[in-house]
Amino acid sequence: MRAATIWLLALGGLVGGASPVPAQDQPDSTGPATLEPSAADSTDPSVPDDEGGRVLGLIPDNKIVPSTSKLEEPLTSGGKFNLALKDTIDPFTFVLAGFYSGIAQWRGDYPAYGEGGTGYAKRFGAAYADQAIGNYLTEAIVPSLTHEDPRYFRKGTGGVWSRMSYALTRTLVTRTDKGGHSFNFSEIAGNAIAAGLSDFYYPPAQRTAGAATERLGIQVVSDSAFNVLLEFWPDMKRAILKR
Repeated sequence: MRAATIWLLALGGLVGGASPVPAQDQPDSTGPATLEPSAADSTDPSVPDDEGGRVLGLIPDNKIVPSTSKLEEPLTSGGKFNLALKDTIDPFTFVLAGFYSGIAQWRGDYPAYGEGGTGYAKRFGAAYADQAIGNYLTEAIVPSLTHEDPRYFRKGTGGVWSRMSYALTRTLVTRTDKGGHSFNFSEIAGNAIAAGLSDFYYPPAQRTAGAATERLGIQVVSDSAFNVLLEFWPDMKRAILKR
């Protein structure tokens, strides 16, 4: 699921309110505190990754793999396209597009779209197109060509800053279908192509190289923040539910 900058606010509040969990055996007294692996990191198939299959009860967790050490069969091209489809038709994607278009209309963005219901419909269509095109490019088309795995493999163990660094860098480093690691062409090239294609449906004033570059930058930063949410969600949930 393509992320939104709003998760920066949600993430900050949840991380700030999360209580530390007991340190693992033989902690490093000079390093950052470590977090115990959550139940979601267990390789026991009877332990669900998340109740209801949603992060924060809203966001589908279709692309989460509970642990980097968990043996996973590589996704076929069909599996990657199925992942993109599930994320694209998920109700949350429509809600997110509605939120974006509402904010854009409230701020008066894209004045060429007009006001009222017609203007909102055009903004909604553009926002949903951003989500759908981005999903297929970053989760299906480019990963199939570059043999990259578009899923997020949660680290789950280690110090807070180690896990934070890992999550933030997954927009630049990704797992390959063979289990190795490579530059994340799916994220960077996929979002760059999506930003370029958006020129076909955004008003002429937004069809500039600067506007496309800005959309790319915002998406990459948002996806980085979203990865942090995926990484720490089991710890947040445990702290929130006190279990």
